[in-house]
Amino acid sequence: MSLLPIAIYGDEILRKKAKEISNIDDNLVKLVKDMFDTMRNADGIGLAANQVNIDRQIFIADVSMLEGYEKFKPLIAINPKIISFSDEVVTIEEGCLSLPTLRADVVRPAELKLKYLDLNEEEKEIEFEGFIARVIEHEFDHLMGKLIPDRVDEKTKKKLSNVLDNILKRQFETDYPINIK
Repeated sequence: MSLLPIAIYGDEILRKKAKEISNIDDNLVKLVKDMFDTMRNADGIGLAANQVNIDRQIFIADVSMLEGYEKFKPLIAINPKIISFSDEVVTIEEGCLSLPTLRADVVRPAELKLKYLDLNEEEKEIEFEGFIARVIEHEFDHLMGKLIPDRVDEKTKKKLSNVLDNILKRQFETDYPINIK
């Protein structure tokens, strides 16, 4: 098991748009395995490569431990593109491994259609709905350099300012490895 340190709010890589992957090779397969190990160790359900300091467009998600999603297979999305969103939106509280201790209600579309490559270099185009759609949107945001504070209104962002300041100062505890400043 290889655990990768997780980038934390304030780390520059989280604000960059990740670069496309041009080559699926053994290094990428190992990265995916390490990302799953890291995500599961941190009790996460999704993880983008830039959260583990890799500037590439790939994210993983696994919600199979959640009620109603037991049959859902772990998702590996390489160079993902969201093709469409539903008009219906849903507000749910979100957290993030890169924002320890922060929780905020985020409004997101209820459904989406995602186009991506899998590890076999097969192009997929799949519609997702419910909680998995939210996880995908959250991880896709990471690849675009966006975080939860970018998805809330100014009033909520102001309420979160103390938590964000503490995260910037690394004044929190986690059970998983993070970037050292």
